[in-house]
Amino acid sequence: MPQVTFTQQGMWVTEQAGGGGAAYHMPLLVHLDGDLDVAALSAACAAVADRHPMLGSVVTEVGGELRLVPGAEVPVRLLRSADLAAEADASLAREKGAGLTAEEDADSAPGEDAWERVVREEILRPFDLDAGPLTRFTLLRVAPRRHLLVVVAHHIVFDGGSKDVLVRDLAALHNGETPPPLPRIDHGRAERDRVAGLLPAAREFWKPRRRDPGETIVLGRALRSRRAGEGRVLRFTLDAPLTPIPGLTGFEVLLAALHTLLLGYGNAAVTTAVDLSTRPAEAADHVGPFVNELPVASTPSPEATFRAFATELRGELREIYRFRQVPFSRAMPRVRPHAALVPVSVSYRTRREADPIFTGLDATVEWTAFNHAVRGALHLQCVAGPGGLEISMRYDPETVPDAARVAGDLRRVLERATRHPDLSLHDILENEMGSVTTLTDQVREIWEEVLGISPIDDHDDIFDLGGHSLTITQIIARMRKRLDIEVSLDDFFDNPTIAGIVDSLSHD
Repeated sequence: MPQVTFTQQGMWVTEQAGGGGAAYHMPLLVHLDGDLDVAALSAACAAVADRHPMLGSVVTEVGGELRLVPGAEVPVRLLRSADLAAEADASLAREKGAGLTAEEDADSAPGEDAWERVVREEILRPFDLDAGPLTRFTLLRVAPRRHLLVVVAHHIVFDGGSKDVLVRDLAALHNGETPPPLPRIDHGRAERDRVAGLLPAAREFWKPRRRDPGETIVLGRALRSRRAGEGRVLRFTLDAPLTPIPGLTGFEVLLAALHTLLLGYGNAAVTTAVDLSTRPAEAADHVGPFVNELPVASTPSPEATFRAFATELRGELREIYRFRQVPFSRAMPRVRPHAALVPVSVSYRTRREADPIFTGLDATVEWTAFNHAVRGALHLQCVAGPGGLEISMRYDPETVPDAARVAGDLRRVLERATRHPDLSLHDILENEMGSVTTLTDQVREIWEEVLGISPIDDHDDIFDLGGHSLTITQIIARMRKRLDIEVSLDDFFDNPTIAGIVDSLSHD
């Protein structure tokens, strides 16, 4: 019986504590137009499940250790038009039984077709983690020559890169091809051998970088959530891949833009989490959860150019990459298990090929299909392909109610930064995004609240405005609570203006 990987172990622990839910559901939608041979596709789905035993596995305790064992058979289901109507009616009845109406169901769109409702329910349907199956295939006949294949797998057996593997193999089997056999690999044991050699150095690496994630300010709201919960999604696409900045990858440009935006929202110190692939060369054609979430921290200076800041962030990433195989919880064992390391996170993968061809059919794949949940408060799932960069922004609507503004702000930062990489972060934020609440604006708001004066200029001296030790102490307390920023009385005596305080923070 193969050992579990550290990623599988972490997800299993989180699920046992009731903290995963639909956030660990990984849907993949394949639209198929044309004269589909349903039997051939159904056989291909079953063959894919046989080819990749991980899809049919579950995690269980054996002799005090977690092991992968076969679960229930992976189902391949066909739903025709009449079945869809019945399933949709049953779904609606269940929602009404739960006290929901169509208007109250924020995931339902006006005029939503029966098949759309069934797809949503199929994605949300819970998995039996003890017995399985942890993967299911459902083929919907939505019109005489239109079908939709819904694949939903639990993250404990699947990851973003596995989507490419599965669709490629599925297309080959549908087309009558026979993929070469896969070697059987105990991924858990192989991973433990790799991590054992890296662990001492990884612990030393992370010790000085360990930060309490604290709060992340987004549009004046303090985000703290690292749980998994119900989410909403907002999708947007950059029509072409990110404009290259010499020496930087598209992912590095995106991450630097996100950190710049968070600076603009009032975060002097920024920490986001990134999903990094841990897939070894021997597992290139295997399905499984080959991913590790690690924190990336920065202290962006408003005076730095975007190019300089992104290059500095790239350097930090390259250091982190040396230990990408080591789960953060192994290097920092006192870290409590959460669905997300920090409130804001990013996953990014590059697809260099067009969608696989299903002979005789027009096929399109939704690589970032939404699971109606979010890990943390805000997660960007990004896929860079031949057609551009697709960003699926998943968010907690209670803590990020104005997601459209966040998406618009990020797009503008990306566009300006890639066109003018030698602008300062301050100019990128101020000139292009006058509506963004910057750190300076956040500090000014607190000063005006405490002193009862408005407006206060960046260079007005707090003592000339009537400030004294008591009012400064009140400002310090609000900055600590609202912005997660620590300043002292001495800082105010040395830098008695808003501009001076903000500048001192960027040099701490």
